[in-house]
Amino acid sequence: MPESVSSQQQPVRESFGSRLAAAMADRGPLCVGIDPHPQLLADWGLNDDVAGLERFSLTVVEAVASLAAAVKPQVALYERHGSAGMAVLERTLAACSEAGVLSIADAKRGDIGSTMAAYADAWLRDGSSLAADSVTLSPYLGFESLRPALDLAAQCGRGVFVLALTSNPEGKSVQHVGGSDSVARRIAAAAAVENQRYNGSLGSVGLVVGATIGSALEELGVELGPVRGAILAPGLGAQGATPADLRATFGEAYSSVLATSSRGILAAGPSVEALRAATQETLEGLRA
Repeated sequence: MPESVSSQQQPVRESFGSRLAAAMADRGPLCVGIDPHPQLLADWGLNDDVAGLERFSLTVVEAVASLAAAVKPQVALYERHGSAGMAVLERTLAACSEAGVLSIADAKRGDIGSTMAAYADAWLRDGSSLAADSVTLSPYLGFESLRPALDLAAQCGRGVFVLALTSNPEGKSVQHVGGSDSVARRIAAAAAVENQRYNGSLGSVGLVVGATIGSALEELGVELGPVRGAILAPGLGAQGATPADLRATFGEAYSSVLATSSRGILAAGPSVEALRAATQETLEGLRA
């Protein structure tokens, strides 16, 4: 575990963490997933093609951009449409920027050396057509393998969310290993060290912690408070987690939780008004 941040570069403009903290304070702690699953497209009366993909994505941005703190396009569901699908993702990210809502590219990228640097360049570099406000990363080739993305995010005022403790049953075989000195605890500790480079209320290195993990944080001794980064918590709504579950699961760290709802809100479409109503209802539950 590194004792200090290996790069002393400082963000040259307002950090992602500061922008996210402001958005959460202003709008509420909600991220709306943009998940154009084939079944959802069909439910909306759209074809499972590039035209349907674009209509779906831009409708979600139009509906929730003024309400949610962030939106999270699921990159794999654009990749499945090939280069034309990735072009839709580029236009979706541009629409987010134009509408003033923060974007989280849910790409879960992770590699080493020049390959990791290339991923960072694609998702975080100024001028890249795929540049989002933040991107999800996988640390399971070693947290330090993410260095190119960590440093480029800091330089460009963008952020990352690192997978730490996910809800899928298979995740336990890696993330829970070590018990009180678990892999998940080490990832959280490494993120806390990274966030020392940031000033302000929230660092730009967040963690992905599933909303339906139950008592895993306590059992593994994972402390989220010292991370000083946002906790992206997928699983609200259709996957079973309620706002009360989030409060019970995250405890004192709840104020840093950015809850993610995808199907629970998207199922209200294709009406923009219905999507907005579902988003408002979800926000009210989180604020209660």
